[in-house]
Amino acid sequence: MTAEGHLIFSVACAIFAKKAEVTPVLANGDWWHIIPAALLTSLLPDIDHPKSVLGQRLRWVAIPIARAFGHRGFTHSLLAIVGGVMLFSLDVPRSWPIPPDVLHAMIIGYFSHLLADMLTPAGVPLLWPCRWRFRLPLLNSQKGNQLERALCLCLVAFAIYWQGGCTIPVQSYFEQLKNIRL
Repeated sequence: MTAEGHLIFSVACAIFAKKAEVTPVLANGDWWHIIPAALLTSLLPDIDHPKSVLGQRLRWVAIPIARAFGHRGFTHSLLAIVGGVMLFSLDVPRSWPIPPDVLHAMIIGYFSHLLADMLTPAGVPLLWPCRWRFRLPLLNSQKGNQLERALCLCLVAFAIYWQGGCTIPVQSYFEQLKNIRL
């Protein structure tokens, strides 16, 4: 998927996450925090590719990660998702420099990237270092990015149109995580 596709897809995911009340923090979050934060991290998993938009700007980070893990390796795996879920469970104080709704939206932006890459024939190695790839190949990059752009824009339009209001059982899972003491 292209950088443009990831950015548009992250907006759709952020809108869905807020409207579906994925977490109470997102449900009560500020749109002016949520959308920019999701956009900010939607390209982050591709830091493992030196020719990606982010990799070109942060070559000093991208090259070592690419050498160690390869493209669509660790940064596209369940390990990264588990790290994100653990961040969801953090009790962020108001005095922290990043507001809680921004942190949750940044995690949604990162997750949106992995979900979008699963829509391509290459898929993602969720069980990394195992090489199995998880995919639902709806988008084929060989046909250009017009289909990708159309799909992502349709998802944004539907997300805006969707009334939301339904809660997702994931909320109770996050509340249970907070009660676990390691």
